[in-house]
Amino acid sequence: MFGGMARLRYHPDRRPDDDPLPPFPQPGAHAPWLDEQLFGRRMLFVRDLDPDTAARAAATLLALDAMSADPITLHMSADQGPLSAAWTLVDALDAVHAPVHATAIGQVGAAALGVFCAATKRAAFPHARFRLAEPQVTSPGGTADQVVAEAGRYLRDLEDLVLRIAAATDHPRSRVEDDLQSGRVLSAEDALSYGLITEIVTR
Repeated sequence: MFGGMARLRYHPDRRPDDDPLPPFPQPGAHAPWLDEQLFGRRMLFVRDLDPDTAARAAATLLALDAMSADPITLHMSADQGPLSAAWTLVDALDAVHAPVHATAIGQVGAAALGVFCAATKRAAFPHARFRLAEPQVTSPGGTADQVVAEAGRYLRDLEDLVLRIAAATDHPRSRVEDDLQSGRVLSAEDALSYGLITEIVTR
């Protein structure tokens, strides 16, 4: 199948204008045509959580919510990223009225867990993984007072993350804190038992 498609796309006798498929994006590149296809199906995909990605995803959620109250599907595969980016998306999830169904693909961890736990329903593919770990700290530099202030904001955001996970899983705060400090990794089956998800997606 894929060999035939490759011959169709790259046959030397074909002109670029004859190609019915959009160009394949380079690794890590943004593909607007894919976003449009997902938007039409009330879906969005979030990976490599960062401020730009979070802002774009938040805007997509708000737009979809304004269009209809039908469920929105959020696929996630994000294992890094600052807490500030996560809370941008969490605030949007809290604001929308349409139910948001999150599905984990690959590995979801650290700050992205806050986003995942803010969804109305949570599921995972069989080979998904969840990494319970404290998000990375990025020092802004500056004066000593600025560094202290930033550290205080990080601790408050980290506390919010703990409370989000605890509320979603119905675990004591102390247990969530211990798991984040130890960097515990959960399989899809483990996450089901832990309470992070309610379903493992199967064929």
